[in-house]
Amino acid sequence: MRVVLKNGAELAGHLLRQRDDAVMIDLGFTVLSVPRVEIARLDKISAAPKVAAANSTRGEDIYFVEPSREPMPVEKNVERVAEAVVQIQTAYGLGSGFIINKLGYVITNQHVIAGEREITVVVYRKKPDGLEKQAFPKVKIIAMNGFLDLAILQIDDPSVESLPFVPIGDSDSLTQGQGVFAIGSPLGLERSVSQGIVSIKARESGGRWYIQSTTQINPGNSGGPLFNSRGEVVGVNNMKAAGIGVEGLGFSIPANVMKLFLKNRDAFAFDPRNPNAGFRYLPPPAPPAVKPPQPKQP
Repeated sequence: MRVVLKNGAELAGHLLRQRDDAVMIDLGFTVLSVPRVEIARLDKISAAPKVAAANSTRGEDIYFVEPSREPMPVEKNVERVAEAVVQIQTAYGLGSGFIINKLGYVITNQHVIAGEREITVVVYRKKPDGLEKQAFPKVKIIAMNGFLDLAILQIDDPSVESLPFVPIGDSDSLTQGQGVFAIGSPLGLERSVSQGIVSIKARESGGRWYIQSTTQINPGNSGGPLFNSRGEVVGVNNMKAAGIGVEGLGFSIPANVMKLFLKNRDAFAFDPRNPNAGFRYLPPPAPPAVKPPQPKQP
């Protein structure tokens, strides 16, 4: 698709999605959102889409950003992002996740799938006659990191290209008091929405840092997205502080930490033949014990 702008500039790439306010074009190395008000016309071209699509699967980044995305109230944002939020089911529990690209890549917490090989991703699609619940039982584990508590899954199904996905935002740009909201399956209550504000954007815990917010995070929310007012993922919901009288202490892994994990995913690639993957160094051998001198007998 060729996009001709009103100022005379042109862009060529693979058309991913059209909305009333913007058109998303895959340029091969990044995904660009072009506002409708800046577009003079759209022209179809034959060869470029195939090249762009092929390049997009080999690019360094497997997520996309949309800097021109407009802020919306929570209820409007839920309409445009909720279909990309999924439920992760295993034999021993469930969690949440979200789709990040047209290849069917899903982000969740590592602890949601730790020790599991049989994973099901449940997607909720809007249909003219209501909501359709679609389960994908064939899911691959692409990479995981127990320290960061992040994992990448891939839905292994030909229909993944039709599934919606969400843009990733800049967690460093968050400010105290900024509104955020979460979507997930707390206690198994699927498609639940909770809203709050950023308490602090960098709270240290166990050598890692988190976004602390007043958004209600409960078991089942783990791995789900924390959104800003533009409907961008700014965090991965991870844990809450629990106790008598404790309220409003939810913690999310910053999106910029997730981006580093995605860019370096080869270091954490999952090998089903090796339960200890990825690469680890063995600890050095301990030095031989030195025996204390024995007292001489008189």
